[in-house]
Amino acid sequence: MDVVIVEDQEALGGTAASLVVEGLRADPRLVLGVATGSSPVTTYRALLAAHREGLDFSQVHCVALDEYVGIPASDPASYHSFVRREIAVPLDLRPENVLVPDGNAPDPTEACAAFEDAVRGLGGVGIQLLGIGRNGHVGFNEPGSPFGSRTRIARLSPTTRADNARFFPRPEDVPTHCLTQGLGTILDAARIVLVASGSHKARAIAAAVEGPVTEACPASVLQLHPDATVIVDRDAASELHRISRRHASLGGDWLD
Repeated sequence: MDVVIVEDQEALGGTAASLVVEGLRADPRLVLGVATGSSPVTTYRALLAAHREGLDFSQVHCVALDEYVGIPASDPASYHSFVRREIAVPLDLRPENVLVPDGNAPDPTEACAAFEDAVRGLGGVGIQLLGIGRNGHVGFNEPGSPFGSRTRIARLSPTTRADNARFFPRPEDVPTHCLTQGLGTILDAARIVLVASGSHKARAIAAAVEGPVTEACPASVLQLHPDATVIVDRDAASELHRISRRHASLGGDWLD
């Protein structure tokens, strides 16, 4: 695992976007796994800037990590809406190239299997963007999630529901369940890029990067991935200790 520390959210987004741009230039049909929430928004804005400068996203496939159960895809708080608003429409992705778990399927188990089949049909995810929750979750894989888990229905922890309440009119409106890629599904991606900013993420980042590999911190499983990069701002890096060398091409401090 490599970790790069940047000054602020803008630099974080630009650094993460540069890795996506590199992948897209190598493969115009890149399968890009996308995360929702506030952490990756500056990454998507940096990708939009690259698109406005002529980078073509027309052949890119976009695969979302998760979706709430029981709210319409048209709801502004749904991840269908987030992906359309922040990624698909700005980058001119083809609607048929956007894949999000179906949180309103009559049979959630079948929907999870169909999602897994669809990702396999694309040849797997080339680059997976991730955020991290305060409790170390990635996707909606809460502490205790098995490392080999696949896309499934999951219950959201009280911490996660509280963190996501800002996206809903009332705290009680936050769904209790979701469909999420499992940790095993996430680990299938060829490359993983996790972004985090703010001091409230510092403990989770330290546990994920420098702590033991344990289901108590789901993100720690990324230590086992052959090509994982964690990009954090100074505040999110504040509890990391093993700063060992400088990586000039990305302009940040790298850790082993």
